[in-house]
Amino acid sequence: MKLISWNVNGLRAILGKNFLDYLAQEDPDVLCLQETRCQPDEVEPLWPDAYTTYWNTAEQAGYAGTAIFTKARPLEISTGLDVAEHDREGRVLTAEFTDFFLVNVYVPNSRRDLRRLPYRQRWDRSFLRHLKKLQRRKPVIFCGDLNVAHTEFDLANPKANVGQHGFTHEERTGFSAFVRAGFLDTFREFEKGGGHYTWWSQMPGVRERNVGWRIDYFLLSPALRPRLKRAFIRADVLGSDHCPVGIELE
Repeated sequence: MKLISWNVNGLRAILGKNFLDYLAQEDPDVLCLQETRCQPDEVEPLWPDAYTTYWNTAEQAGYAGTAIFTKARPLEISTGLDVAEHDREGRVLTAEFTDFFLVNVYVPNSRRDLRRLPYRQRWDRSFLRHLKKLQRRKPVIFCGDLNVAHTEFDLANPKANVGQHGFTHEERTGFSAFVRAGFLDTFREFEKGGGHYTWWSQMPGVRERNVGWRIDYFLLSPALRPRLKRAFIRADVLGSDHCPVGIELE
């Protein structure tokens, strides 16, 4: 079973690029998208019939949003965290399958001036409570743009970015709380070193020089670790400032 996650930075825009070609080549069983920035009826007529689509759109048009496209229909779909403060931006979409929950998430950005950092900390705590509640019922996989580089190996220039949004102590601590709760960073189960990134600034030459950040992840419950065959980053796939990440389960 192949699961893919991708912050597409606007689904309508990427549909005009290489998106459908990539999808046909990758052929995932489940595709989780973040930052869709659209309504379903704006793109669904273009979507391959093999996938059933589920959406959580933001109240603000053209902003944020998540979607899950899957070949196998889930048992149930739910949106949000049941916290009014967090559920206006379409950031969480949870699918229940027979033997696990899959949570697609687009974590709020703290903003360059860190004005949204206190909110981000509340978000992290609420999101972890959501994961723990699900895990009491069955194992959990969660994926998406978590908007944080967890360790110094997860960005090209760590010393220059200490305290900057995406690499503050508070955001990194929020990620560490997932790890302390037992969730495994799937990519780090196979690759311990640096140089592997999922987001690059759109400034000229940055991506070509691989001056990036790893801020897109798949994490899972320890009970699913025996089924994890591999985790990967598709750094060569263009079309967004992020690239797809994925896992394969037996």
